[in-house]
Amino acid sequence: MDKLEVLSSITRLSPSVIRVLGQNPGKFTLQGTNTYIIGKQNPFTLVDTGEGKEEYIPNLESALKDATTNVDSPDVSDIIVSHWHGDHIGGLPSVLALLRRLWDERQSGVPFKPPRLHKYPLSQTPERSNLPSIMDSLPPDSFTRASESSPFHDLHNGQEFSSSIRVLHTPGHTRDSICLLIPEDRALYTADTVLGQGTAIFEDLTVYIASLHKMLDYRESNTYDILYPGHGPVVTDGTKVIQTYIKHRLEREAQILDVLRTAPPEKKPSWTTWSIVSKIYETYPESLWAPASYSIALHMHKLESDGIVKRVGGEGVHTSWGLNAKL
Repeated sequence: MDKLEVLSSITRLSPSVIRVLGQNPGKFTLQGTNTYIIGKQNPFTLVDTGEGKEEYIPNLESALKDATTNVDSPDVSDIIVSHWHGDHIGGLPSVLALLRRLWDERQSGVPFKPPRLHKYPLSQTPERSNLPSIMDSLPPDSFTRASESSPFHDLHNGQEFSSSIRVLHTPGHTRDSICLLIPEDRALYTADTVLGQGTAIFEDLTVYIASLHKMLDYRESNTYDILYPGHGPVVTDGTKVIQTYIKHRLEREAQILDVLRTAPPEKKPSWTTWSIVSKIYETYPESLWAPASYSIALHMHKLESDGIVKRVGGEGVHTSWGLNAKL
Protein backbone atom coordinates (compact mmCIF):
# COMPACT_ATOMS: atom_id res chain seq x y z
CA MET A 1 0.00 0.00 0.00
CA ASP A 2 1.35 3.39 -0.99
CA LYS A 3 1.50 6.13 1.62
CA LEU A 4 -2.01 7.40 2.12
CA GLU A 5 -2.86 10.77 0.66
CA VAL A 6 -4.27 13.08 3.32
CA LEU A 7 -7.88 13.92 2.49
CA SER A 8 -9.89 16.82 3.86
CA SER A 9 -13.01 16.03 5.87
CA ILE A 10 -15.14 18.10 3.46
CA THR A 11 -14.06 18.66 -0.14
CA ARG A 12 -15.98 20.14 -3.06
CA LEU A 13 -14.87 18.01 -5.99
CA SER A 14 -16.96 19.81 -8.62
CA PRO A 15 -19.91 22.22 -8.87
CA SER A 16 -22.21 19.24 -8.29
CA VAL A 17 -20.28 16.87 -5.98
CA ILE A 18 -19.07 17.28 -2.39
CA ARG A 19 -17.10 14.53 -0.64
CA VAL A 20 -17.52 14.12 3.14
CA LEU A 21 -15.23 11.68 4.96
CA GLY A 22 -16.88 9.21 7.33
CA GLN A 23 -14.28 9.80 10.10
CA ASN A 24 -13.49 6.09 10.30
CA PRO A 25 -9.87 5.68 9.11
CA GLY A 26 -8.38 2.21 9.34
CA LYS A 27 -6.41 -0.58 7.71
CA PHE A 28 -9.21 -1.47 5.31
CA THR A 29 -11.04 1.85 5.13
CA LEU A 30 -7.90 3.89 4.33
CA GLN A 31 -8.67 7.53 5.24
CA GLY A 32 -12.24 6.52 5.98
CA THR A 33 -15.41 5.96 4.00
CA ASN A 34 -16.09 8.55 1.32
CA THR A 35 -19.69 9.77 1.22
CA TYR A 36 -20.88 12.06 -1.55
CA ILE A 37 -23.46 14.84 -1.76
CA ILE A 38 -24.58 15.07 -5.39
CA GLY A 39 -26.47 17.95 -6.99
CA LYS A 40 -26.06 21.68 -7.59
CA GLN A 41 -28.91 22.62 -5.25
CA ASN A 42 -31.08 20.92 -2.70
CA PRO A 43 -32.69 18.49 -2.48
CA PHE A 44 -29.47 16.53 -2.98
CA THR A 45 -28.72 12.84 -3.41
CA LEU A 46 -26.49 11.43 -0.67
CA VAL A 47 -24.37 8.41 -1.60
CA ASP A 48 -23.47 6.23 1.41
CA THR A 49 -23.60 7.24 5.06
CA GLY A 50 -20.35 6.11 6.68
CA GLU A 51 -20.36 3.63 9.56
CA GLY A 52 -22.03 5.79 12.18
CA LYS A 53 -19.19 7.72 13.78
CA GLU A 54 -20.43 10.69 15.81
CA GLU A 55 -17.69 12.88 14.31
CA TYR A 56 -19.18 12.42 10.83
CA ILE A 57 -22.49 14.14 11.54
CA PRO A 58 -21.12 17.68 12.23
CA ASN A 59 -19.18 17.52 8.97
CA LEU A 60 -22.18 16.37 6.97
CA GLU A 61 -24.30 19.04 8.65
CA SER A 62 -21.78 21.74 7.78
CA ALA A 63 -21.55 20.60 4.16
CA LEU A 64 -25.34 20.54 3.77
CA LYS A 65 -25.84 23.94 5.39
CA ASP A 66 -23.24 25.51 3.11
CA ALA A 67 -24.78 23.93 0.00
CA THR A 68 -28.51 24.28 0.74
CA THR A 69 -30.14 27.29 -0.92
CA ASN A 70 -33.88 26.50 -0.95
CA VAL A 71 -35.17 26.49 2.63
CA ASP A 72 -38.56 25.17 1.51
CA SER A 73 -37.05 21.98 0.07
CA PRO A 74 -35.45 19.16 2.06
CA ASP A 75 -31.67 18.92 2.15
CA VAL A 76 -31.69 15.37 0.76
CA SER A 77 -34.37 13.66 -1.31
CA ASP A 78 -32.60 10.33 -1.90
CA ILE A 79 -29.99 8.25 -0.09
CA ILE A 80 -28.23 5.61 -2.17
CA VAL A 81 -26.35 2.83 -0.35
CA SER A 82 -23.66 1.25 -2.52
CA HIS A 83 -23.63 -2.13 -0.71
CA TRP A 84 -24.42 -3.78 2.61
CA HIS A 85 -21.06 -3.37 4.42
CA GLY A 86 -21.38 -1.53 7.73
CA ASP A 87 -18.88 1.20 6.90
CA HIS A 88 -21.22 2.36 4.12
CA ILE A 89 -24.63 1.86 5.69
CA GLY A 90 -24.02 2.00 9.45
CA GLY A 91 -24.46 5.77 9.63
CA LEU A 92 -27.96 5.69 8.14
CA PRO A 93 -29.89 6.12 11.44
CA SER A 94 -27.85 9.15 12.53
CA VAL A 95 -27.99 10.70 9.05
CA LEU A 96 -31.78 10.41 8.97
CA ALA A 97 -31.99 11.96 12.42
CA LEU A 98 -29.80 14.85 11.23
CA LEU A 99 -31.95 15.51 8.16
CA ARG A 100 -35.08 15.69 10.28
CA ARG A 101 -33.42 18.00 12.80
CA LEU A 102 -32.15 20.34 10.08
CA TRP A 103 -35.67 20.58 8.69
CA ASP A 104 -37.29 21.20 12.06
CA GLU A 105 -34.79 23.95 12.84
CA ARG A 106 -35.91 25.91 9.78
CA GLN A 107 -39.49 26.17 11.05
CA SER A 108 -40.58 26.86 7.48
CA GLY A 109 -44.15 25.69 8.04
CA VAL A 110 -43.83 23.29 5.10
CA PRO A 111 -44.37 19.59 5.98
CA PHE A 112 -41.21 17.52 6.08
CA LYS A 113 -40.71 15.26 3.08
CA PRO A 114 -38.51 12.35 4.20
CA PRO A 115 -35.85 10.99 1.83
CA ARG A 116 -36.20 7.76 -0.12
CA LEU A 117 -33.66 5.02 0.62
CA HIS A 118 -32.20 2.98 -2.23
CA LYS A 119 -30.11 -0.19 -2.38
CA TYR A 120 -29.61 -3.06 -4.79
CA PRO A 121 -31.68 -5.98 -3.46
CA LEU A 122 -30.19 -9.10 -1.86
CA SER A 123 -32.00 -12.43 -2.01
CA GLN A 124 -30.96 -13.04 1.59
CA THR A 125 -29.12 -11.09 4.26
CA PRO A 126 -25.46 -12.16 4.60
CA GLU A 127 -24.61 -13.84 7.91
CA ARG A 128 -22.03 -11.19 8.80
CA SER A 129 -24.37 -8.30 8.05
CA ASN A 130 -25.65 -5.92 10.71
CA LEU A 131 -28.41 -4.77 8.36
CA PRO A 132 -31.26 -5.99 10.60
CA SER A 133 -30.04 -4.03 13.63
CA ILE A 134 -29.47 -0.93 11.51
CA MET A 135 -32.95 -1.14 10.04
CA ASP A 136 -34.48 -1.58 13.50
CA SER A 137 -32.78 1.61 14.70
CA LEU A 138 -34.00 3.92 11.91
CA PRO A 139 -35.86 6.90 13.41
CA PRO A 140 -39.63 6.65 12.79
CA ASP A 141 -41.07 8.88 10.05
CA SER A 142 -37.54 9.83 8.94
CA PHE A 143 -37.68 8.14 5.53
CA THR A 144 -40.19 7.27 2.84
CA ARG A 145 -40.73 3.54 3.16
CA ALA A 146 -40.66 1.50 -0.05
CA SER A 147 -43.07 -1.11 1.30
CA GLU A 148 -44.28 -2.60 4.56
CA SER A 149 -41.51 -5.19 4.39
CA SER A 150 -38.59 -3.01 3.29
CA PRO A 151 -37.40 0.56 3.84
CA PHE A 152 -35.38 0.36 0.62
CA HIS A 153 -36.46 1.09 -2.91
CA ASP A 154 -34.74 -1.55 -5.04
CA LEU A 155 -32.05 -0.30 -7.40
CA HIS A 156 -31.70 -1.94 -10.78
CA ASN A 157 -29.03 -1.94 -13.45
CA GLY A 158 -29.46 0.99 -15.82
CA GLN A 159 -31.71 2.96 -13.48
CA GLU A 160 -31.47 6.74 -13.83
CA PHE A 161 -32.24 9.32 -11.18
CA SER A 162 -33.53 12.83 -11.82
CA SER A 163 -30.04 14.15 -11.04
CA SER A 164 -28.80 12.13 -14.06
CA ILE A 165 -27.10 9.55 -11.83
CA ARG A 166 -27.13 6.14 -13.53
CA VAL A 167 -26.83 2.80 -11.76
CA LEU A 168 -24.42 0.07 -12.84
CA HIS A 169 -24.66 -3.24 -10.96
CA THR A 170 -21.08 -4.45 -10.35
CA PRO A 171 -21.15 -7.51 -8.07
CA GLY A 172 -17.99 -9.18 -6.84
CA HIS A 173 -16.91 -7.12 -3.84
CA THR A 174 -20.39 -7.99 -2.59
CA ARG A 175 -23.41 -9.34 -4.44
CA ASP A 176 -25.21 -6.01 -4.16
CA SER A 177 -22.30 -3.72 -5.08
CA ILE A 178 -23.09 -0.92 -7.50
CA CYS A 179 -21.31 1.88 -9.31
CA LEU A 180 -22.91 5.21 -10.20
CA LEU A 181 -22.26 7.22 -13.33
CA ILE A 182 -22.23 10.98 -12.75
CA PRO A 183 -22.27 12.28 -16.35
CA GLU A 184 -21.81 15.96 -15.52
CA ASP A 185 -18.48 15.18 -13.84
CA ARG A 186 -17.52 12.51 -16.38
CA ALA A 187 -17.06 10.39 -13.26
CA LEU A 188 -17.94 6.90 -12.05
CA TYR A 189 -18.53 6.33 -8.35
CA THR A 190 -16.98 2.91 -7.76
CA ALA A 191 -17.70 2.28 -4.05
CA ASP A 192 -15.35 -0.57 -2.99
CA THR A 193 -15.05 -2.21 -6.41
CA VAL A 194 -12.13 0.07 -7.25
CA LEU A 195 -10.38 2.07 -4.52
CA GLY A 196 -8.45 5.31 -4.67
CA GLN A 197 -5.32 3.53 -3.40
CA GLY A 198 -4.30 -0.11 -3.24
CA THR A 199 -6.47 -3.04 -4.31
CA ALA A 200 -9.94 -4.15 -3.27
CA ILE A 201 -11.18 -7.33 -1.61
CA PHE A 202 -13.96 -9.43 -3.13
CA GLU A 203 -16.40 -12.23 -2.37
CA ASP A 204 -16.36 -13.89 -5.79
CA LEU A 205 -13.35 -13.44 -8.08
CA THR A 206 -15.02 -14.67 -11.27
CA VAL A 207 -17.90 -12.25 -10.83
CA TYR A 208 -15.55 -9.48 -9.70
CA ILE A 209 -13.37 -9.65 -12.81
CA ALA A 210 -16.49 -9.74 -14.98
CA SER A 211 -17.65 -6.54 -13.27
CA LEU A 212 -14.30 -4.84 -13.91
CA HIS A 213 -14.65 -5.69 -17.61
CA LYS A 214 -18.25 -4.47 -17.47
CA MET A 215 -17.03 -1.12 -16.14
CA LEU A 216 -14.61 -0.79 -19.05
CA ASP A 217 -17.27 -1.76 -21.59
CA TYR A 218 -19.69 0.69 -19.97
CA ARG A 219 -17.29 3.53 -20.68
CA GLU A 220 -17.73 2.99 -24.43
CA SER A 221 -21.31 4.27 -24.34
CA ASN A 222 -21.32 6.20 -21.04
CA THR A 223 -18.20 8.32 -21.00
CA TYR A 224 -16.28 8.81 -17.77
CA ASP A 225 -12.67 9.67 -17.11
CA ILE A 226 -12.32 9.85 -13.33
CA LEU A 227 -13.36 7.59 -10.48
CA TYR A 228 -14.91 8.64 -7.19
CA PRO A 229 -14.02 5.67 -4.93
CA GLY A 230 -15.60 4.54 -1.68
CA HIS A 231 -12.19 4.91 0.00
CA GLY A 232 -9.16 6.97 -0.94
CA PRO A 233 -8.58 9.92 -3.28
CA VAL A 234 -10.14 10.64 -6.65
CA VAL A 235 -8.65 8.52 -9.46
CA THR A 236 -7.87 10.71 -12.46
CA ASP A 237 -7.22 7.94 -15.01
CA GLY A 238 -10.09 5.57 -14.39
CA THR A 239 -9.58 3.30 -17.39
CA LYS A 240 -5.92 2.70 -16.60
CA VAL A 241 -6.61 1.82 -12.97
CA ILE A 242 -9.42 -0.60 -13.82
CA GLN A 243 -7.16 -2.27 -16.38
CA THR A 244 -4.44 -2.48 -13.73
CA TYR A 245 -6.86 -4.21 -11.36
CA ILE A 246 -7.64 -6.83 -14.01
CA LYS A 247 -3.95 -7.26 -14.86
CA HIS A 248 -3.06 -7.68 -11.18
CA ARG A 249 -5.59 -10.49 -10.73
CA LEU A 250 -4.48 -12.27 -13.92
CA GLU A 251 -0.83 -11.98 -12.85
CA ARG A 252 -1.69 -13.47 -9.44
CA GLU A 253 -3.50 -16.32 -11.20
CA ALA A 254 -0.43 -16.94 -13.36
CA GLN A 255 1.75 -16.99 -10.21
CA ILE A 256 -0.48 -19.63 -8.64
CA LEU A 257 -0.31 -21.83 -11.73
CA ASP A 258 3.48 -21.47 -11.84
CA VAL A 259 3.61 -22.68 -8.23
CA LEU A 260 1.35 -25.66 -8.96
CA ARG A 261 3.66 -26.74 -11.81
CA THR A 262 6.54 -27.17 -9.34
CA ALA A 263 7.12 -29.88 -6.75
CA PRO A 264 5.25 -29.36 -3.45
CA PRO A 265 7.37 -28.30 -0.47
CA GLU A 266 8.92 -30.78 1.97
CA LYS A 267 7.95 -33.75 -0.19
CA LYS A 268 4.26 -33.17 0.43
CA PRO A 269 1.95 -34.93 -2.04
CA SER A 270 0.36 -31.67 -3.23
CA TRP A 271 0.18 -27.92 -2.75
CA THR A 272 -2.29 -26.52 -0.23
CA THR A 273 -3.82 -23.05 -0.17
CA TRP A 274 -1.55 -22.17 2.74
CA SER A 275 1.65 -23.48 1.13
CA ILE A 276 0.79 -21.54 -2.04
CA VAL A 277 0.43 -18.41 0.09
CA SER A 278 3.74 -19.05 1.87
CA LYS A 279 5.48 -19.47 -1.50
CA ILE A 280 4.03 -16.41 -3.23
CA TYR A 281 4.36 -14.20 -0.15
CA GLU A 282 7.65 -15.61 1.15
CA THR A 283 9.32 -12.18 0.99
CA TYR A 284 6.46 -10.52 2.90
CA PRO A 285 5.98 -10.47 6.69
CA GLU A 286 4.13 -13.56 7.89
CA SER A 287 1.55 -11.30 9.50
CA LEU A 288 0.24 -10.65 5.97
CA TRP A 289 -0.11 -14.32 5.06
CA ALA A 290 -3.42 -14.92 6.81
CA PRO A 291 -5.27 -12.07 5.08
CA ALA A 292 -3.59 -13.05 1.79
CA SER A 293 -4.92 -16.59 2.16
CA TYR A 294 -8.48 -15.27 1.72
CA SER A 295 -7.60 -13.82 -1.69
CA ILE A 296 -5.65 -16.91 -2.76
CA ALA A 297 -8.54 -19.17 -1.73
CA LEU A 298 -10.88 -17.17 -3.97
CA HIS A 299 -8.40 -17.48 -6.82
CA MET A 300 -8.40 -21.25 -6.28
CA HIS A 301 -12.20 -21.38 -6.38
CA LYS A 302 -12.16 -19.46 -9.66
CA LEU A 303 -9.54 -21.76 -11.17
CA GLU A 304 -11.58 -24.74 -10.01
CA SER A 305 -14.72 -23.30 -11.63
CA ASP A 306 -12.73 -22.71 -14.80
CA GLY A 307 -11.73 -26.39 -14.81
CA ILE A 308 -8.03 -25.59 -14.52
CA VAL A 309 -7.37 -27.00 -11.04
CA LYS A 310 -8.96 -29.74 -8.98
CA ARG A 311 -9.49 -30.11 -5.27
CA VAL A 312 -7.48 -33.07 -3.95
CA GLY A 313 -8.48 -33.02 -0.30
CA GLY A 314 -8.50 -31.10 2.95
CA GLU A 315 -10.47 -27.98 3.72
CA GLY A 316 -9.96 -24.30 4.49
CA VAL A 317 -6.35 -23.14 4.12
CA HIS A 318 -5.31 -26.81 4.18
CA THR A 319 -7.24 -27.64 1.00
CA SER A 320 -4.95 -29.54 -1.39
CA TRP A 321 -4.88 -28.67 -5.09
CA GLY A 322 -3.62 -30.16 -8.34
CA LEU A 323 -3.71 -29.24 -12.00
CA ASN A 324 -6.44 -30.82 -14.11
CA ALA A 325 -4.20 -30.96 -17.15
CA LYS A 326 -0.61 -30.24 -18.08
CA LEU A 327 -0.49 -26.53 -18.79
